Parts: sequence; C-alpha cells; structure tokens
Amino acid sequence: MSETTAPVRVWDLPTRLFHWTLALSVVGSIVTAKIGGNAMLWHFRLGYLALGLLVFRILWGFVGGRWSRFGSFVHGPARVWAYVRGQRRPDGLDEVGHSPLGALSVWALLGLLSFQVATGLVADDEIANVGPLNRYVSGDVALLLTGWHKELGESVLIALLVLHVAAVLFYRWVRRNDLLTPMITGDKSLPAHTPASADGWRQRLGAVILAAAAAALVIWVVRQGA
Repeated sequence: MSETTAPVRVWDLPTRLFHWTLALSVVGSIVTAKIGGNAMLWHFRLGYLALGLLVFRILWGFVGGRWSRFGSFVHGPARVWAYVRGQRRPDGLDEVGHSPLGALSVWALLGLLSFQVATGLVADDEIANVGPLNRYVSGDVALLLTGWHKELGESVLIALLVLHVAAVLFYRWVRRNDLLTPMITGDKSLPAHTPASADGWRQRLGAVILAAAAAALVIWVVRQGA
C-alpha cells in the first residue's frame, strides 16, 4: 500500500524570488555583455543586482527555510557516490530539496557566479568600463581578472547554465521528478511526514531585513567607484 502524500512547502517565498530574479539577472548580464556599447550600463546594473542577490542567499543559507539552508545540501563525497549508485537514505529525504548530485550543481553555480561578480567589480576593459573596486587591485591583477571575466569565466558560466537546464529537463522527462513546478509554487507532493520549510510572515520579514542589508552593501560597493 502506497504512502499517503500531501503538498509540502519545500521552497520558501524568499528562495523562489531569489532563484528567478538571479536567473533573469544572469541571462540579462550575458546578453548585455554580448551587445556591448551602451548596453554595458545595464550589464553593470545587473551585475550589482546579482551581487546583492548572492549576498542575500549566503545569509539566507543560514536562517532560511529548512530546505534552503546550506546544512540541508552539504554532502560528502561518500554520500554523493552512494546516491549516484542508487543508494537512497532510509528516511527518503534525498529528493526533497537539492539531491546530493543536484547540490553539486548548486554549489558550482553559486561559487562561479560569486567569482564572476567579484572579477567584474575590479575589471577594466581599458576602454570605458571600470569596476567600482578596480582601484584596490594592481593593473596586472585587474587585467588578468578582466580576461577571465570576459572570456573563460563567461564560457564556463554559460556551460553550467546549459547543464543546469538540461538536468532539470532530464529529471522531468526521464526520472519523472518535476523540479520546476515546486520552484514556482513552493510545494511538492511528498509523504505527509516530510518536514516542511517555514514560510510564514516572520520568515518573510526576516528576508526583507536581510535583503535591505545586502542592498546597503551593494550601494557601498558602487560608491567606491565614484
């Protein structure tokens, strides 16, 4: 007899807003970088938005909903390898939030995006675009990081994004595990005993406070280039 399932809140509202806003900012940043010229103004603005979002996500990773906290998707090599071989946890929680394998993709994207934004803050294309923190690094370092930001970093980022989308489609059509809808609605059909993420007004108010703090940091960074 199958276990009773029910809608369980997996992704709290702040996490969902972060996810989709970051996705739009990253795609917009890539497009504006390809266009160049006057579009670079928006490239910088979207980069600042990504910076604020990443700062927020780091903070939210410690105080957010259960399945948004870093502790819920930090897995050692042994756990990841066991998951790849088909060995699931007895409590059935592997597929609730980020699976051990999916967590690797999340960490890779967060790490690369953070580094990409950081290099953009000190970049100098020697034409008209200079990051606000450029004056804090030497010319040689700025040149090196600018090259990464414009070339290899962008290529690796695009590759990771394509891989991420491909994984979502693979899970949807091959594994029959819809990862997209829960990131829109917040809920996933799971065994009724599955722990849910807190997503009430207290959590959302806390998210607003953290977002304000992240925005203040971004404003401070931007003013360094004034």
